[in-house]
Amino acid sequence: MQLGFQAELALNYRHAYHAGNFADVLKHAVLVALIEAFKQKATPFSVLDTHAGSARYLLTSTEAEKTREFASGIKPLLSVAQMPSLLHVYLNVVRSFNPGGNLQTYPGSPLIAASLLRANDALVACELQPDEARKLKAEFQNDARVSCHQRDGYEALRALLPPKPKRGLVLIDPPFEAQFEEYNSILLGLKHAHQRWPTGTYAIWFPIKLRQDAEAYYRQVAQQPFEKVLVTELLLHPANTALRLNGCGMVIVNPPYRIEHSLGEILPALGRALEQSRYGSHEVRFLKS
Repeated sequence: MQLGFQAELALNYRHAYHAGNFADVLKHAVLVALIEAFKQKATPFSVLDTHAGSARYLLTSTEAEKTREFASGIKPLLSVAQMPSLLHVYLNVVRSFNPGGNLQTYPGSPLIAASLLRANDALVACELQPDEARKLKAEFQNDARVSCHQRDGYEALRALLPPKPKRGLVLIDPPFEAQFEEYNSILLGLKHAHQRWPTGTYAIWFPIKLRQDAEAYYRQVAQQPFEKVLVTELLLHPANTALRLNGCGMVIVNPPYRIEHSLGEILPALGRALEQSRYGSHEVRFLKS
C-alpha cells in the first residue's frame, strides 16, 4: 500500500519528545471529562483513538529529557492540591503509573482511556508508525476491552465506524507537522465519520499559533452539518506568532450534555497551574448550539 502525504508525515512524528507537555495536559483532561460524562449512563460506550501512539512514555528517556516539556506540563500540575474533581481523576490516573510519587512515566491517551473504562466498554486504538504500533499492541495484549490496529487514523474513520457499542466518542489527535494540510485531512475525515456515525462525539486536538488561523478553522468546522460544536482553548502566550506553540484547543462535535460546565471548571484551574506569562488565557464556548 502506498502511503499518502499525511501518512508519510505521521511516520516522522515521535510523541516521546512531547509527552506530558501542556498540550497533553489539556487533551487528556478533556478526554477524562468526556469519558466520565459517558459513564453517567449504565449503557456501554466505545472510544476510538485515531492517533494513539505507543500508550506510555518514559520521561527519563533520551527523547523526553532532550526537550523536558513535561517539566512545564504535568509536573507542576501534580503538586497543586486544590483542583476540580475531574482534574483529580486525571491526575490520579497519572499517579497510578508512578508509584512512590516519582514522576517517570506518562500515560498516553489510550492508556488513560483504558484506565477509566468499565468492563463492558470498548477501546479501539490506531497507530500507523510501526514501532509505536508494536508497543501499543504489547501494552494491551491482555486486555479484552481493547483492540489495536496498525493503520492510518483517518482511514479508520471510514472503516471502523459506527463502533460497537454504538454510543461513544472519537479522539483525533494528529501530529500537525504540516498544519494546513492536516486541517484539510481532519475536515474530510470528520465529514466521512459523521456520515457513518452522526450521533458520535468527536474530540479533535489542534495547535494554536496565530489567532487568524484558529478562527479560520472554526469557521470551516461551523460550516459542517454538525448540530452542536464546542471549543476549548488554553493559551500560555498571545496567539500572535507562528514561531512557537502559543496554546492549543479541542473542538468537540456533539458534546455530551452540560460538558461545557465541567470544562468551564477545568480550564481556569489549568490556566493557573500552567501559567507562563500574564498574557495567558482560556475559553470554553459553542461554535454551534
